[in-house]
Amino acid sequence: MSAQASNIEQSLKDFEQAKKIIPGGVNSPVRAFKGVGGTPRFFDHAKGAYVTDVDGNSYIDYVGSWGPMILGHAHPAVIDGIAETAQKGVSFGAPCELEIDLAQMVIDMVPSIDVIRFVSSGSEATMSALRLARGFTGRDKFIKFDGGYHGHADGFLVKAGSGAATFGEPDSAGVPNDYAKLTLTAPFNDFEAIKTLFAENKGEISCIIVEPVPGNTGVMDLYNNGFLQQLREICDAEGALLIFDEVMCGFRVSSGGAQKRFGITPDLTCLGKIIGGGLPVGAYGGREDIMRKISPDGPVYQAGTLSGNPLAMRAGLETLSRLQDDALYSELETKSKRLFEGLLAGCKAAGVPATGNRFGSMFTVFFTELEHVTCGADVSEHCDLAFFGRFFNEMLLEGVYLAPSQYEAAFVSAAHSDEDIDNTLAAASRVLARLTV
Repeated sequence: MSAQASNIEQSLKDFEQAKKIIPGGVNSPVRAFKGVGGTPRFFDHAKGAYVTDVDGNSYIDYVGSWGPMILGHAHPAVIDGIAETAQKGVSFGAPCELEIDLAQMVIDMVPSIDVIRFVSSGSEATMSALRLARGFTGRDKFIKFDGGYHGHADGFLVKAGSGAATFGEPDSAGVPNDYAKLTLTAPFNDFEAIKTLFAENKGEISCIIVEPVPGNTGVMDLYNNGFLQQLREICDAEGALLIFDEVMCGFRVSSGGAQKRFGITPDLTCLGKIIGGGLPVGAYGGREDIMRKISPDGPVYQAGTLSGNPLAMRAGLETLSRLQDDALYSELETKSKRLFEGLLAGCKAAGVPATGNRFGSMFTVFFTELEHVTCGADVSEHCDLAFFGRFFNEMLLEGVYLAPSQYEAAFVSAAHSDEDIDNTLAAASRVLARLTV
């Protein structure tokens, strides 16, 4: 155990002060450590594969700002590009050439995108894509999957009802029941539930929105079925659109996202995180005939003062230009596989029941007796969330920063070295030994 990592005096003080003036002391709920217990670390700086808190403790980071730091923190080319662009002004609220450059780069990399619109967050991207799907089809209802998180727009904050396939119920105060009724929910990987929903709502469903590699329930098992292809086929048959939410997995599982890896083309794609190099950004794009319904070309309204912000565009250009190197993805695959398999092997050696899923440079280890984790209910009903909380906090003391929730993914970056992975696996072995005494 690192004595240094256990010194969190300033983080404790900062958290107490923050709670007085910010709800829960944080600006996004998972940061509050409610799912794992303990005190959130307040970070001061980051570089490469490491983040350093206000008490001077450094951690090997597998959160990576929830995915976008695929090149590592503070990559020199990204930082230099932001600094150079900032000298010309940080926001125009008007067009700039960087928007054209990044738009073309994304279109060239992502198979489904013919036309793209930039926004300022993944949440904006998903809610705009949903509005577009409704405007294009003239239908109001849509399907999402239990546990799937697509941002905090009202229609997405819906949980499943009592049945396997059912009308949704609000999962947050402030979401009107009547609005939530337009959201249909089904378990991930359950195609029979999808068929039932279409049969019971004939001609009323505008789209299915899905994370093709779910990361917000933890990474889900997809490899032994044709689930995504089945979604593509039923959308075609029913006149609905298929939306891939690749805000998290886009560019994480391949240079063209999950759709390139699986060879399945959605009608619309939502992106974020990586395409801004870590700065606030999002985008949605797809078939030209659909995208031309967006204002000012068409009747579906969407706007944003900071959309196409020059700093975010430049950071995205510097990042994506480096993701066109096949060798980078090969190295990410090798590193991620070694870390993921090493963690599972460490659990087995310690007698700790565990399984997991990995695609590209994102993965989740689940503490469970299940052989496979395939949907959100598997996590909530069959995973040892309390054990994960203890494991997480002990890994913090060892200088390893994981996502503070069993329901999240871990991310490996190009900056993680073999030594970082060795040290992480050694730390996990020590932690598992302590937790099983």
